[in-house]
Amino acid sequence: MIGLLTDRYELTMLSAFLEDGRAQAPAVYECFARQLPQGRRYGVVAGLGRLLALLDDFRFDDAELDHLLATGAITPRCASYLRAFDLKGLRIEAYREGELYFPSSPVLTVHGPLGQGLVLETLVLSVLNHDSAVASAAARMSTAAGSRPLIEMGSRRTHEQAAVAAARAAYVAGFASTSNLAAGHLYGIPTAGTAAHAFTLAHATEREAFASQVAAQGVGTTLLVDTYEVEQGIRTAVEVAGPSLGAIRLDSGDLDVEARKARALLDSLGALTTKIVVTSDLDEHVITALSQAPIDSYGVGTRVVTGSGHPTAGFVYKLVEVAGRPVAKKAVGKASLGGRKTAYRTATEEVVSLDGEIHGRPLQVVVVDDLVLPPPTLDEVRSHHLAVRAELPAQALEVTDGPPALVVR
Repeated sequence: MIGLLTDRYELTMLSAFLEDGRAQAPAVYECFARQLPQGRRYGVVAGLGRLLALLDDFRFDDAELDHLLATGAITPRCASYLRAFDLKGLRIEAYREGELYFPSSPVLTVHGPLGQGLVLETLVLSVLNHDSAVASAAARMSTAAGSRPLIEMGSRRTHEQAAVAAARAAYVAGFASTSNLAAGHLYGIPTAGTAAHAFTLAHATEREAFASQVAAQGVGTTLLVDTYEVEQGIRTAVEVAGPSLGAIRLDSGDLDVEARKARALLDSLGALTTKIVVTSDLDEHVITALSQAPIDSYGVGTRVVTGSGHPTAGFVYKLVEVAGRPVAKKAVGKASLGGRKTAYRTATEEVVSLDGEIHGRPLQVVVVDDLVLPPPTLDEVRSHHLAVRAELPAQALEVTDGPPALVVR
């Protein structure tokens, strides 16, 4: 069903191109963002590995084509074309997953027949817009958290499949683990979790709930201590699990104040190694505000899976060259620059060039050449992201609003 993950108008155009003979004309399409979300200093490319896996399975079977014909979405000639569709003749170059992008960065370039590149548009934008939005938000949270690990726990705040993709994107951008078991199984991301207030409420007393969890999970578990009264919850947790209790979780109140009180109480009870995990509507701004509190890790849900207020990266997919002729959209506010571009980065700027010359670190790599090339592992993608993020000037890592960290010319 991968082929049907597209908009009808793509096949409307393809049908017309096939009728007028233009479908096989050599063409170049580029995916880029005209601007970053307001105040953001950089974006993070994410989802490329997922996109390549989907492209590898991009097909239309007979039942799907019969449906498209019956609804008038395609012509018989278009049905024949789609029945034989594959990636032969297609070359795709892209920014490495985990790479940073800025306004006008050509994050993905498709070379091939006009019709072939056309039908990939919706899938490319769907994957890259979602995953890059999540990764861009997650990177800011990761920077704010510093050495303190982050748990992605937003599965209940988004579509069930988007939750898996979001967990992957957050891991790319520096999160340490996810609560989503499907993401852990599919991508090898470490998983983590505690317990809900409902678990405590299901027992006659908080002590019974803690005893049940410790019996099942061992003293290294994390106990949720704010279902009732926090101080008593902490005392009960240490009484049940002993001073070697793994961690407590705080999910309400003024987290700065509560974390300081919790640390002092844990230390007084001899639980010197018991860690403090905090949750509750965290984002990069809240995490920054909590930087001096005695917190060991953060759990982030809604704000990371929704891009922290920017649920799309704003990527567009535009035809920039056909039959060797540069083409460009001129619409006010939506203009694009024609011609195939290359991009490289120096310490102070990103250069997007029409002449093909490279005078710095090249940003695009070939990911499809008649077939999908083997992608890097997720940990390699993550390592690349952390390395390139470390190249940014210090002010670019602040969560306050500001201009793009690098000038693109």
